[in-house]
Amino acid sequence: MFLIVGLGNPGARYQRTRHNAGFLVLDRLAELTKAHWEKNWGSQAKTARTQLGDCRVILVKPQTYMNNSGQAVGALARKYQVPPERVIVVVDDLALAPGSIRVRKEGSAGGHNGLKSIIAVLGSGFPRVRLGIGHPGPVYDIAEYVLEEFPPDEWEKFAPVLEVAVEAIRVLVAEGIEAAMNRFNRRNQRE
Repeated sequence: MFLIVGLGNPGARYQRTRHNAGFLVLDRLAELTKAHWEKNWGSQAKTARTQLGDCRVILVKPQTYMNNSGQAVGALARKYQVPPERVIVVVDDLALAPGSIRVRKEGSAGGHNGLKSIIAVLGSGFPRVRLGIGHPGPVYDIAEYVLEEFPPDEWEKFAPVLEVAVEAIRVLVAEGIEAAMNRFNRRNQRE
């Protein structure tokens, strides 16, 4: 079994913001697999059970707001006895250009508070599917930037990566992290 966690913030106000890239991918994956979201009362998350190939997975959207995502993820990992290497986190990344993707086996939080919260609970040894949202530049308020909706020109670049991220998750579950990294990481993307 895998937990596939999309990071984001609950509520309609945040639905199509840059910081909700993880939620957007999981919504698409749930749609494609005909999975239905339910409130998971013991974990402060919405979850959907589905199948990817031969593997059972639980899709997870923490409802704790970004900075406390680890509370929900930790509770579910304990409840279902899922080790960190089988917890896949889908997250927005300022260091990658909009429309780009990077699969990682493990790593640091890189300044992302949602990842910091999960690392505090699970350690750093969980795979990530990082989705580029671009960086606004040094004079822009980062918190404001990530909580803004994608403008139409950025959404045009970002929307296709939802399908690519879904495919990366399928490969990661079926073939492993190395296969997913080899297939989806491109050398011309910034770290």
